Amino acid sequence: MLTSFHSRAQAEFHPAPSIESPEETKLAVAATVPTDVGCVGTFVGADEEVKAPGLDRAVLKAAGFEGKAGQTLLIPRKEGPPLVAVGLGARAQLDAGKLRDAAAAFARTVGQQKRVALQVPDTGSVPVDLAAQALTEGVLLARYRYRPYKRHSEQEPPLENLTLVPGSGNTEEVEQGMVRGGIHSRATAFARDLANSPATLLTAARLAEVAESLAKRCGLEVEIFDGEALARLGCGGLLGVNAGSAEPPRMIKLTYTPRGSRGEAVQPLGRISLVGKGIMFDSGGLGLKPNDLVHATMKGDMSGAGAILAAMTTLKSLGCRTEVTAYLMCTDNMPSGTAMKLGDVLTVRGGKTVEVINTDAEGRLVMSDALVLATEQSPKPDAIVDIATLTGACQRALGVLSAGVMGNDQSLVEQVKASGERTGDTVWQLPLDRRLRQELESEVADMKNVGGDNAGAITAGLFLEEFVAGLPWAHIDMAGTARAERDNAWRSKGATGYGTRLLIDFVMGFQPTRETRH
Repeated sequence: MLTSFHSRAQAEFHPAPSIESPEETKLAVAATVPTDVGCVGTFVGADEEVKAPGLDRAVLKAAGFEGKAGQTLLIPRKEGPPLVAVGLGARAQLDAGKLRDAAAAFARTVGQQKRVALQVPDTGSVPVDLAAQALTEGVLLARYRYRPYKRHSEQEPPLENLTLVPGSGNTEEVEQGMVRGGIHSRATAFARDLANSPATLLTAARLAEVAESLAKRCGLEVEIFDGEALARLGCGGLLGVNAGSAEPPRMIKLTYTPRGSRGEAVQPLGRISLVGKGIMFDSGGLGLKPNDLVHATMKGDMSGAGAILAAMTTLKSLGCRTEVTAYLMCTDNMPSGTAMKLGDVLTVRGGKTVEVINTDAEGRLVMSDALVLATEQSPKPDAIVDIATLTGACQRALGVLSAGVMGNDQSLVEQVKASGERTGDTVWQLPLDRRLRQELESEVADMKNVGGDNAGAITAGLFLEEFVAGLPWAHIDMAGTARAERDNAWRSKGATGYGTRLLIDFVMGFQPTRETRH
C-alpha cells in the first residue's frame, strides 16, 4: 500500500512577486519500487555483502566502486530503471549524518530525474525513523535550487516524487521519519529562499509582510514594530543602524504557544526566547566594505532572522511543547548623509550607551535591543538563544562547516551542541573569556561596539552578554556557515539555511535545567 505525503516547496513563501505557483515534491513510502521512477538508489557498505539483485562485490570493484562514503555508481539495466549504488562506508561508523550525506550524493547523481526511489538500508544502531528523516533531508536539500529568475530551459528540473522503500516491518517508522524530514527540509528551503532573495525585493518591511502571512496558518502570534514603535521602546541600536537607509526598519515579534487537541493553551515544558540578526543588506555603512564580491553575498546577512522565522513555521505541525518568543531585528545598513557615524553614541533599550567605533559591526547593535526585551518578558524565559552572521573572525577561526557557539550556561550550550550534531548544523564552542571584556571599554560611553584586532568573535559575544541580565544565554555565530560557494553534500550552492533544523531540534527537545529554570 502506498502512503503519500506532500511537502509544499519553498516557492509558496517566496517574497518575490514573480512566483506563479508553488512547486511540490510528493513524498511516499512504498513496499516496492514504483514502476514510473527514473532511478532507484541502493546503499552499499564498504565492508558488507552486496544485497542488490544482479550485483556483487567483484562487479562493483571492477567498475571502481568500493562502497566508500559518498561514492556513487550509476548502473543501466535492461529491465527496470537504472540503479545507483551509493557508498555508506564502514558499517560501524554509520550514523544519521552519514546517511544524510549519502542520500545527498544519490540526489546529485540523479539531478536530471524528476521521480526517484531510494531503498532504506539496514540502519544498524540508527533508529529507523531517524534514518528515514536523514535520507529525506539529504535528497530534498541537495536538490534545492533557487529558481525564480532563471529560465526553465536553463535549470535542472524540480524533484516531483521521492519514494522510500523500507525493509519489511518498518513502514510506520519510515513514514514518521519521512514526514518529519519533509517538514525540516521545507523550512530549510524557505530559509534559503529568504537569504538568496535580492535585497531590493526582500526589505525589512517585506519580510514583516511574509511573517504576517504565515503566522495564522502556522499557529503563531505576530507583532510588527515600525520606526515609531521602536522609538517608543527605546530601541536605539536598531534605529541607529537604520539611520542611513531609505528603507524603514522592522522588529518582528513572533510567539508560539503550545496548544492541546481542542486548541486550548497548555502548560509549556519550557520557555525560550530567540533573537535573530536581520540585516537585509549590509554595505558596512559609512565604514564601507571592500569593493569585491563580498557585497553580492550581503543580501544573506539576515540569515539568522530567516532561520528563526523558518523554524517557527514548523512548531505547530510538529506538536512542540516549548513556548517560544522570537525577535527578528530587521533593517539594512547603508551609507548616506543621515547614516550613523564613527564616534556616535547610541542608547540601547534599557539605557546602556554604546560608542560606535565600527559601523560594520552593526549586527550586535540591532540584537542588543532584542536581548533586553527578551529579559523583560513575563514570565521570564528559561533560556535566550541568539543566532547571527556576526563576525568574519568566527569564519576565519572555524571555516564554513561549523558555526561558533558560546554562552554563560554550559548546560544550555551542550543542548545547542547536541542539536547541531543531530542535524548536521554543527557548532564548535568558543570560550567566553571575560578577561577580554576590557577591550570593549569606552572613554565616552558605557562600552564600545568592537574590541581590538584579535579575538573578534569572542569580544562580539562578550558585547551581547552585556544585555542578557544574567539569564541563561547562548550565542551562535553562523558567519561562515550561512553560505556555500559550491555544492557540498546536502548544502546547495548559495544560502544554506543553516540553523533552521538546529533550532527546530533544539526547541523540540529543550530541557530546562536547574540553572535555566527561572
